Amino acid sequence: QVHVVESGGGLVQAGESLRLSCVVSGFTFTETCLAWFRQAPGKEREGVAAISSRYGATYRSGSVEGRFTVSQDKERNTVYLQMNSLNTEDSAMYYCAVDTLRRPCGTSWGKIGRFGSWGQGTQVTVSS
Repeated sequence: QVHVVESGGGLVQAGESLRLSCVVSGFTFTETCLAWFRQAPGKEREGVAAISSRYGATYRSGSVEGRFTVSQDKERNTVYLQMNSLNTEDSAMYYCAVDTLRRPCGTSWGKIGRFGSWGQGTQVTVSS
């Protein structure tokens, strides 16, 4: 059974950085898409960034381009989201998702329905 656990969230001031971690157990990173989503109160869940595990191709939404970086550590079965220059609009619950059908990310990396396993989320709050 796939188990996904996020960590690293917290309260920071605008302009500061955070690094989120997502540990995946019960599933190897040989070939899959690993993604980060976020959801703010009253808003829909949206894709933030993703990485195709086999060759490391990365994808990001326009709102985080140049500020957020997604990476992986296959030996630790962990995916990271480095978030720099945070602003108040980045405040949200952040979720890690795994494509358990082992498909590379591609252009559909931000589609919620393709991910079979999700973590419980880690809260990120950015104060002005």
